[in-house]
Amino acid sequence: MFGIPGKQAVTLTPAATKQIARLMEKDGSKGLRIGIKKGGCAGMEYTMDYVSDLNAMDEVVEQDGARVMIAPMAQMFLFGTEIDYEVSLLESGFKFRNPNVVDACGCGESIKFDESLTQGR
Repeated sequence: MFGIPGKQAVTLTPAATKQIARLMEKDGSKGLRIGIKKGGCAGMEYTMDYVSDLNAMDEVVEQDGARVMIAPMAQMFLFGTEIDYEVSLLESGFKFRNPNVVDACGCGESIKFDESLTQGR
């Protein structure tokens, strides 16, 4: 929808690919849908949900057995994002390296986009 022909909307690191494929197998889902919603102290939050049915309007990224679907309203916010999966002593989870983010809260759960992307939303 907002993509550039021949370029994936998001890229997945090997760690993210492995974790997504593992989650798909465990849950029996067709992938993970990534979206954006209003919330958090910086204004917006990422969402991730298991998918049982594919939506024709989703942008689909497939890599090494992992499938990520990007919800239509999130596509312009996520274009160019690298998704990683990190494990540390205190936490583990998906990390979004998004060039469209201009600010984030201290915990990293909430983000803010350039106002030109969010006007009218």
